[in-house]
Amino acid sequence: MDTAILKYLTNILPNMKRPVLLIFVISIMTGIAACSDRPEDDFLPEEDTIPAHLRIGYPVQTRIIAHRGYWNTKGSAENSLTALDKAAEEGFYGSEFDVRLTADSIPIIFHDDRIQNFVIETTPYARLRDIRLQNGERIPTLQQYLDRGKGRNIQLILEVKAHRQPETDLKAVATVVSMVRDMDMEEQVDYISFSFPICREILRLLPGAAVSLCGNVPPSKLKETGITGIDYSYEVLKKYPEWIQEAKDAGMTVNVWGVNDLRMMYDFILHDVDFITTDKPATLKRMLAPY
Repeated sequence: MDTAILKYLTNILPNMKRPVLLIFVISIMTGIAACSDRPEDDFLPEEDTIPAHLRIGYPVQTRIIAHRGYWNTKGSAENSLTALDKAAEEGFYGSEFDVRLTADSIPIIFHDDRIQNFVIETTPYARLRDIRLQNGERIPTLQQYLDRGKGRNIQLILEVKAHRQPETDLKAVATVVSMVRDMDMEEQVDYISFSFPICREILRLLPGAAVSLCGNVPPSKLKETGITGIDYSYEVLKKYPEWIQEAKDAGMTVNVWGVNDLRMMYDFILHDVDFITTDKPATLKRMLAPY
């Protein structure tokens, strides 16, 4: 590669002296390396300083859910088995993760609806299984994720993603619920989804399951559906803070997600939300630590 670049630059820069050209090439190669994917060893963990006025220092009911697992730390990656391991090791209440169904009905753990140029829903698992996450791991299947988490002191917050075809949503729910049942993990798995039909189908197949809707529906309108909690973004609950108490009055749990700002963490803790889902779970843990 170095020789090819040197030859190319020699052709386009015929008047440049070779020693100068060589230095120029070296600087280009260094720049290329710097622009490549960040090496694992360069990953910096959370380093937020918690100001004294934002330290809690007393027991609260708010518990920590690591968004897509504890990925914001060395050696980890979003929705990886390592992210689950590290969330459990840190003692977080839960590890949230995203489930999608492949064309041959294999549930895999991935957030977006496509991986590279492959639409997950229309691609067989064999075409996806060797694709690597940022930390070098393969994309895990739901079976692998459940195997890794079973029996550990961590709640698995399973988000069933909406697919392009409604029938795929129903197949995904049936596959997920069956897998959780077969592994006797009903008590360790909570469910969330942005899709009301998906939430309703989970409850139909698994009555009594903890199922929360991600959205912006007033909690009072959800209670009669059987949905047990709200899982709303911080934007929604900042706009409608009264919904926190409304949900509590209806006997529903309150989870707020996307909370990475220190002041916002503090404010939602003071509102007694049940869960905060964050990309900075270690920061939140330090905020909640006793003095």
